[in-house]
Amino acid sequence: MSGAGTSTVATPVSPMLVRLAAEKATGALLRDHGTLYLVDGRVVHAESPAAPGVDVLLTTGGRLPREGWDEAVDRAGAHRAVGRFLVDSGRLHDGELEICHLGAVFDAAFFALSPTSGPTRFRYGVGHWFGTVRPVSAQAVERETVRRRELLDAVWPYASVDTAPVVPRPAAPGQTVGARQRALLAVADGERTPAELARMLGRPAFHTLLDVRRLAAAGLVETPLDPSPAPLPPLLPALLPALPVADPDIALLRRLRDALEAHL
Repeated sequence: MSGAGTSTVATPVSPMLVRLAAEKATGALLRDHGTLYLVDGRVVHAESPAAPGVDVLLTTGGRLPREGWDEAVDRAGAHRAVGRFLVDSGRLHDGELEICHLGAVFDAAFFALSPTSGPTRFRYGVGHWFGTVRPVSAQAVERETVRRRELLDAVWPYASVDTAPVVPRPAAPGQTVGARQRALLAVADGERTPAELARMLGRPAFHTLLDVRRLAAAGLVETPLDPSPAPLPPLLPALLPALPVADPDIALLRRLRDALEAHL
């Protein structure tokens, strides 16, 4: 598939997503592990069973009472304007909503775009009840998905830890971890998977996976027996620096990354 030379992903994560973006399609892209919602070819929402939704990130994270979320859905869901209602009613500031929603979109998209042998379908005209907050280009979603895959494998190339129960191991003398990883270890009971821990803590699932892989690399959680190493990615040019600094999607990703690293 040829492109205009603006994408740094040589092989598309989802050729159908690329085609729909070129068509400026509106609807829902359904895959085995999640759904992406498009408006005029741009991604406006995503959800996956593997990733906590915006509701979990806001309510479990303590930013919004559950009753506030429920009221927003009841009053604005039918109009596909839940996000707008949260801002207009004073429950969230525009910036808070944008960062939280974008975090949820990239988180769910990472899992929705994971390799699958199942069918990929598109339902034209289908929208999501949350509404549009900040559309993102399909290219940005694909670039970020590739970057996250490579980051996980660079930290600990054993994907088996992503779906197995997180089993803590004793720390070596003098070995310490940061506050975020301590909180994760505190609720890791040897039965909950990273996805379950993410929902319990109100954190994005990808960042929980990243912490689990870092803990596994440090010997602080078990890696299941007979792990299958993920193939090392080929050497690629840096994804972000290869694009103009003024690219709005890249600026957005950097802003999102900085916000997540500062607050999660």
